[in-house]
Order: sequence, then structure tokens, then C-alpha cells
Amino acid sequence: MTKRNILITGPPKCGKSTLIEEVVHRIGRRPITGFFTREIKEKSRRVGFSINTLDGREGILAHQNIKGKFRVGKYGVKLRDIETIAVPSMIPARADEIVVIDEIGKMECFSSLFKETLIKVLNLPNWTIGSVAQKGDLFIQRIKDRDDVMLISITPQNREILVNQILDSIEMD
Repeated sequence: MTKRNILITGPPKCGKSTLIEEVVHRIGRRPITGFFTREIKEKSRRVGFSINTLDGREGILAHQNIKGKFRVGKYGVKLRDIETIAVPSMIPARADEIVVIDEIGKMECFSSLFKETLIKVLNLPNWTIGSVAQKGDLFIQRIKDRDDVMLISITPQNREILVNQILDSIEMD
């Protein structure tokens, strides 16, 4: 069985998103959909995270000024933007469209809709490239343990060769 779901894992700030961005940049003409998360900084201090879709939509994943029951550390999570911006971007319009999900982590998983959509997308024949938290709850562990997931741990030693490895996997299709 071809493992069509490629998930990158590793500690925070190890280069997971940068690796996926480079893969996306080099994919070429294949149709692609999905989202990235980015740090929001004020005066070089991180104050939150944004959601940025590949078709140009933006929203807030989490911010220190958001109050509410869904929190990770000092950040309040904005479920509405996860569900109205990130989730729709995960749904491929075509059978050959590659799906990018950066990332599958604690903040995103506060949303039941995100988790349900993630399972549906991973079950599709489309290629999925994403990042997943190194540590997580049972749901995240089950995602990493799926038979159709190629789980790749990023390290400083393998970071450079992983782009070509992932592109080679997709191109063989």
C-alpha cells in the first residue's frame, strides 16, 4: 500500500513548516490546497499564530489577547477561524489535488470539525503533506499510527534531504 499521507514531526522550531513550504514551492504545476500556520509577532515577540491558506485567505489560529475556554499556554484559540478558513482549505476539489495541513496540533484539535475533516481527508486517495505535533493526545497519536501515514521525524541531519525524498514519493504517483 502506498502511504499517501506524509506527516512531518519534530520539536517546535525544528523546521517542519519550512520543509513543507519548500516542498510546496517545488511541486510545480500540480493542483494544491490547504493551509500554513505562521507566528504573529509584535516588536519581535510572538503574540499568536495565524492561519494562511494557499489561496490567500487569512485568519487567527490563536492569540494572547483572545479570552475563552480553549487555550494553549498563554494563547486563546479562535475556533471560528479554524472552522471557516483552515477546514474548507483542507478539502480537495479534484482527485489529483495535493492537500497541505500545517499543522495537526493541540490548537487545531480543539475543533471537532477540524478533526472530522482531517480523518475524511486522510481517507481520500489524494496526497496529503502535513506537520503533526511530536507530543499530543490520543487523537494525535492515532493519526500518527495510521497504516496510510508515512511519519517522518525531522532532524538537523536529515532536513536538507527530506525535500527531495518527499517530492520523489509524490512524483512516482
